[in-house]
Amino acid sequence: MEIENKIVSAVVLGIKTLYGQDIAPETVQLQKTKKEFAGHLTLVVFPFLKISRKKPEDTAQELGHFLKTEIPSVVADFNAVKGFLNLVIAPASWIGLLTDIHQDAQFGLTEATDLSPLVMIEYSSPNTNKPLHLGHVRNNLLGCALANIMAANGNRVVKTNIVNDRGIHICKSMLAWLKYGNGATPESTGIKGDHLIGDYYVAFDKHYKEQIKELMEEGMSEEEAKNEAPLIKEAREMLVKWENNDPEVRALWRKMNEWVYAGFDVTYKALGVSFDKIYYESETYLEGKEKVLEGLDKGLFFRKEDGSVWADLTPEGLDEKLLLRSDGTSVYMTQDIGTAKLRFRDYPIDKMIYVVGNEQNYHFQVLSILLDKLGFEWGKDLVHFSYGMVELPNGKMKSREGTVVDADDLVAEMIGSARKMSEDKINKLTDLGEDEANEIARIVGLGALKYFILKVDARKNMLFNPAESIDFNGNTGPFIQYTYARIRSILRKASEAGISIPETLSAQTDLSEKEISLIQMLADFPNVVKQAGSDYNPSCIANYCYDLVKEYNQFYHDFSILHEEDENKKTFRLVLSAEISKIIRTGMGLLGIEVPERM
Repeated sequence: MEIENKIVSAVVLGIKTLYGQDIAPETVQLQKTKKEFAGHLTLVVFPFLKISRKKPEDTAQELGHFLKTEIPSVVADFNAVKGFLNLVIAPASWIGLLTDIHQDAQFGLTEATDLSPLVMIEYSSPNTNKPLHLGHVRNNLLGCALANIMAANGNRVVKTNIVNDRGIHICKSMLAWLKYGNGATPESTGIKGDHLIGDYYVAFDKHYKEQIKELMEEGMSEEEAKNEAPLIKEAREMLVKWENNDPEVRALWRKMNEWVYAGFDVTYKALGVSFDKIYYESETYLEGKEKVLEGLDKGLFFRKEDGSVWADLTPEGLDEKLLLRSDGTSVYMTQDIGTAKLRFRDYPIDKMIYVVGNEQNYHFQVLSILLDKLGFEWGKDLVHFSYGMVELPNGKMKSREGTVVDADDLVAEMIGSARKMSEDKINKLTDLGEDEANEIARIVGLGALKYFILKVDARKNMLFNPAESIDFNGNTGPFIQYTYARIRSILRKASEAGISIPETLSAQTDLSEKEISLIQMLADFPNVVKQAGSDYNPSCIANYCYDLVKEYNQFYHDFSILHEEDENKKTFRLVLSAEISKIIRTGMGLLGIEVPERM
């Protein structure tokens, strides 16, 4: 921020003037003053003691006097505590800083240019045999937030998805639909396409288990029964037909996949999630096989006696990794290599980020090595954004299958809870129509869900508690949204009273420590966005928003805004409130969370 830049320049000059030596600006360390000391910013003096050849306190005192004399418009006073110089910043500087923030509509955000790095982020990665569930929700929300944050740090971003649309699990749904579906469609049943297909995946499992039980009663071992059950044999036959491009099987596969994609699109839209490019495993696995065989020819991989192809990663401290089975079929690793090949062909990628659960840590360690061996420039530096599991407290929400929490059920439940929780508050808005009440419930319900998931460090396992997330108090989305709506209400009342907000604030306004603290927090926002990008950590922004809102609510409780008699103070507080609402909207927007204009 401008205040810090002026202090750094003055410290560099001070060291030269007082002690005759040049120092690099990077050696000047400034931090927020601890609450138990007077001041706003603290200069760490220890790095300069070899130059000053004086005691820490004496060096701090000399630098303090120099700064107060050199930049009196910035440094109003100081105190030295051992090797720490606590600086009291002049009110006019804080007001100037707020004016700068006020005049910058994109404060905290860096715009990308044509020369900016291209970052590709993969998230979602669903299977086409079942609907999205709670785990997918965390994945999608993290991926979307990370994409927004990388873009806010001046990167060009491509959001991508890989759909797992082939394999035995897909054939199971197809076969069950043929056997038990009686021609059912999403239109004829009124069931969303992904749920309809998921129901047949469950039906396959139910009938398959019955067949296993019958065969075991006839004397087979469990392992034999699993392999000899008619259903699994038929599913395998169907997979072979699919691999051989059988027209009937492929037509059925396309039809059922279209139902699933239509269902996914509804869920993605409800979550506010989107993609720039979608890849399909059915299109990438052959590319992967080709790339693996190319690596085999170059001596990067080796073939075993049974015909299977492997990578020897023992020199890297790992083991041998299967890339192609003995029958020539691919594994997940092969598909990821194929997808990487297509992506590298489609985009000049500088960085590739995979948003995938931590159970795949080893997979991505191996993938990075293999891509590097195969010549992908970004392979060695690929980022696996590894996140933990998310669970619900038992009994908090029923799921369609009893074990997995369905994403659509979760979203509907959250919006319903928001409507119920908000009714007392919403009812106070007498001019609120049914449509607007529903829209507020949607924004609050989804905000509660997204914020509760994103405020937790992604690397940690977490428990999602729907009731706790929808609370209007505490570290929750609705608490932050309600504060935003409160500020917007204040600004509307000011406008109705004919109070206009100026571009530039009067420097002659007395400020309280609480008001200075809020400006200082606003000024931190660009650093928070930067940290969230460099650490791949959306929770930085979530918790910053909460801390800012908590601080503002204390200010709102202790100070008058619209009824303040001093016109300069009233204007200042309105601008401060407006800027806090701007940063709340920007910060929550980076997390993919909307904020309502009224609640």
